[in-house]
Amino acid sequence: MCGIAGWVDYDRDLTRDGETARAMTRTMALRGPDAEGLWIESHVALGHRRLAVIDLEGGAQPMSEGPVTLVYSGETYNFRELRRELESHGHRFRTRSDTEVVLRAYLRWGADLVEHLNGMYAFALWDRRTEELLLVRDRMGIKPLYYAPTRHGVLFGSEPKAILANPLFGPRLRDEGLFELLTTAKTPGHAVFDGMYEVEPGHVVRVSRDGLTDRRYWALTAREHTDGIPRTVRRVRELLEDIVARQLISDVPLCTLLSGGLDSSALTALADRALGIGTVRSFAVDFTDEGGGFVPDAVRDTPDTPYVHDVAKHVGSHHTDVVLGSESLASPEAVESVLRARDLPGGGDMDTSLYLLFAEIRRHSTVALSGESADEIFGGYRWFHDPAAVAAEAFPWLRGLGGTMDLVDRDLDRRAGAYLTERYHEAIDEVPRLPGEDGAERRMREICHLHLTRMVRLLLDRKDRMSMAVGLEVRVPFCDHRLVEYVFNTPWAYKTYDGREKSLLRGATSDLLPESVVRRRKSPYPATQDPGYERAVRERLSGILADPNAPVRPYLDEKAARAVLRRPIGRASLQQNRTAMERIVGLNDWLTAYRPEHI
Repeated sequence: MCGIAGWVDYDRDLTRDGETARAMTRTMALRGPDAEGLWIESHVALGHRRLAVIDLEGGAQPMSEGPVTLVYSGETYNFRELRRELESHGHRFRTRSDTEVVLRAYLRWGADLVEHLNGMYAFALWDRRTEELLLVRDRMGIKPLYYAPTRHGVLFGSEPKAILANPLFGPRLRDEGLFELLTTAKTPGHAVFDGMYEVEPGHVVRVSRDGLTDRRYWALTAREHTDGIPRTVRRVRELLEDIVARQLISDVPLCTLLSGGLDSSALTALADRALGIGTVRSFAVDFTDEGGGFVPDAVRDTPDTPYVHDVAKHVGSHHTDVVLGSESLASPEAVESVLRARDLPGGGDMDTSLYLLFAEIRRHSTVALSGESADEIFGGYRWFHDPAAVAAEAFPWLRGLGGTMDLVDRDLDRRAGAYLTERYHEAIDEVPRLPGEDGAERRMREICHLHLTRMVRLLLDRKDRMSMAVGLEVRVPFCDHRLVEYVFNTPWAYKTYDGREKSLLRGATSDLLPESVVRRRKSPYPATQDPGYERAVRERLSGILADPNAPVRPYLDEKAARAVLRRPIGRASLQQNRTAMERIVGLNDWLTAYRPEHI
C-alpha cells in the first residue's frame, strides 16, 4: 500500500535539501512501516514508505527504469494481465511487483497508462526527459494524494502532514476551509488548508516548468441500460466474482471486515468461495455496554453481532469479534492517534472504534476486504427511500446525519449553510443525464451521483486514514469502476425491484448467505450505546466551555452547548446530541494541535 511524498522545484538544487525531503517522507512512516526510500535529483525529490504486500523482496521504491522514476501507493489489480501485454511488446521485468508494471506501462503508453489500470492507486512519476512530474489518482479516489503549488514547483504527499513538514508551507484556514470542516459534503479537490489541494479522483495533474495542468481521465457517464433485471442481476454477480478474485491477490495474510450486513457478508462469502471453503478470516467490531443491551435508534434497528455470527457459521470463516469499551473509545491515546492520522478533526467513536478495530486486525492480517461504498452504489441508505429527503434541494443525507452545525455560532451556521447550498447546486450541475429521462428517474440519477462523488469520498478518506495509521491495507471491491459504471446506469426500478433497498446486490448474492442476513434491513456502521462514552464526551465539552482560551470558542454557540449538556444522557438522542458534541470537541482538538492561521 504505502505512503508517498515529494518536492519539485525548478529554481532550487534539492540535493541540498535531503533532510527536508526525508522529514516529509518520514511523516508517512505509519502508512509504510516496512521500508523507506528517497531519490533526489537536482530539481526533484521522491520519497516512499512501504507496506510490503506483493513481491516482498522485489518491490522496493522509488523505482527507476531508464529516464523514469516512480513512487507508488496502492494496488493495480489487473497487473498480471498488463504484465503479459507489456511482455508481448518486448518489456522484460526484474520483479513480480505491480509497481514495475505501472512504471513500464508509462514507458509504453505515456500518460495514457491510466486508461489501462484497474485498481486503487495514487502515484507520482518523474520523467527526466521532459522534466515533468505526473500526479495520478484512481477513478474513485480510494487512495489519497495531496499537493500544494509553490512559486517554482510543487509539494505533494499521501496525506497533508507530508506537505506540512516542509517549511515552504504553513497551515492557513480560510472561511471555506472551515465550512468544509463543519459540513458533511466533501468538495472535490478541496483540502481544507489554504493553498493545498487534492488530486481529484480520476485526474492527472502534470507539473512542468510552465506550471500545473489538471486533466480528467475518468468520470461517470450516462448510458442507456439495455439488460433486463435477470441479466442485470447475473452481470452484477459476474462482476463481483471477478473483482473479489482479483482483490484476493496478496503475499501477506488477508481477511474480511464483517458487519452482518448484506455488503460485507456477500464479500466474505465470495472471498471464502474463491479461497476455498472455510479458509477466509473475518473480523467484526462490537461494544461492551454498561446500559443493559442494544436499543433500536433512528438508524439502527438491530445489533450487528447475531448476524455476524450467522454469516461466520454459514460460510465457515475463522471469525474474531473485537470488543471495545467506552474507556478505550474515549482514551486520549486513541483520540490523538485518530487526529494525527486524519490531519483533520476526528469523528468521535465512529473513528476511534474503526482505528482500534484495525489495530487489532493488524496483529493477524496485513490486508482486509471491506464492504464500503455498496450503499452509495446500490442505493442502500434509508434517505434514498425517504420522499422528503429525495425531494429536498439539498444533500439527501443531511436528514439522516447529525452534525457540528447544531452547536456552532448562528452567523457561522448561516454562512456555512449558504456554502453548502452552493456546493449542492454545483454537484447537481455535474450530473450526466440521458435524453428523455422522466422526473423520478432523473432525480434518482442525481441522488446516486451525489453519493458517488461527494459522500463516498468522506467514507473512503476515513477508511484509508484509520487503516493506514496501523499499517493495514483495506481494499474496497465495490469501488471497482466497472461495477460502479454498470450499476450507476441501471434504472432506479431495478435497484428496488424486490421492494427493498439494494435489490440488485441481494439478488446477486442471496444464494451465498443465511436467510437472516438476506432479510435484514440496512444498518450503518455501529456506534456504541454505552452511556459511559457519552459521559466522557460531555466532560470534554464542559472543559471547553470552562476554558476561555479554547480555540473553538469563537465558533461555538455557547448557549446551545450548555443546553445540550443539561439534557439527560439517553440513547434516543445519540444521533443528534452526541454527534454534535463529538465534532465540536474534535474541532477544538484539531485547532489546538495544528494551529492554522485563520485568514
